[in-house]
Amino acid sequence: MNIRIKRVYEPSDKEDGTRILVDRLWPRGLTKAKADVHLWLKEIAPSTELRKWFGHDTDKWVEFKKRYRAELKENDEQVALLKEKIKNEVVTLVYGARDEAHNEAIVLQEFLRR
Repeated sequence: MNIRIKRVYEPSDKEDGTRILVDRLWPRGLTKAKADVHLWLKEIAPSTELRKWFGHDTDKWVEFKKRYRAELKENDEQVALLKEKIKNEVVTLVYGARDEAHNEAIVLQEFLRR
């Protein structure tokens, strides 16, 4: 299982494999061509309520991870789709957040590796 993480604003490269956008909203100022996203799984992203509550406040990071994992456990269809993709190919989860240490892609990667 090879799951990478990368900001969607970074240039894509061959080593990315299948690039999957895991944000609920399309990244600002980015065209589809420039994003080079193969699949957009907006339903696997944190709920709007959770995303707004978190607001990238690092003090809420531990609680955000807990709540997002709980949402993922209830999202069987999207998780199964993603698990199928990562079974046979290199996948890069791409996200738009500026904070590279506190974002949903990190939580999702940890969740999938368990």
